[in-house]
Amino acid sequence: MVYTKYDGSLHWHQTMTRLGEDEHGVWLGARPGLIARKGLDGPAVVVKQANVLLIPRDAWWTAVFNGEPQHVEIYCDVTGPITWPSGSEVTMVDLDLDVARLRADGRVELWDEDEFAEHQVRYAYPPEVIRQASAAAAWLHTALSGGAEPFASGYRFWLAQVDEAVEAAS
Repeated sequence: MVYTKYDGSLHWHQTMTRLGEDEHGVWLGARPGLIARKGLDGPAVVVKQANVLLIPRDAWWTAVFNGEPQHVEIYCDVTGPITWPSGSEVTMVDLDLDVARLRADGRVELWDEDEFAEHQVRYAYPPEVIRQASAAAAWLHTALSGGAEPFASGYRFWLAQVDEAVEAAS
């Protein structure tokens, strides 16, 4: 799984296990201990909880659903269109905006609006990219706040599959 920035530079990347597919998209999973890296030579970041990543079809976002003890229950990245260069690699452009639902109180927050504004200038985002990213962030905020699936409980099935699927793939 590879996120880039708008200029094509490598952003976050990690290896996850493909769990399956449903009406929401493709689900990838990782057990605690997943190693993620930022950029070419960023330090290893060890993820402490199980998580699943939803790669939706024809949407400008991805969603990570975190197990305990992570205080962010759901973390959505607003992205450019998602592509599958091969059956085992998925890539997307991170467009800075993030929407998160906190575990403790269910509060939904929009993050990194300042970075989005800065990168509109730095990377010269076209108006259509700005429009699509803003629309995706607004849609995600409503969906996470209003209990739309898979954000209500649908993701829990996939989170429960993580240990089983990752062990079978090993």
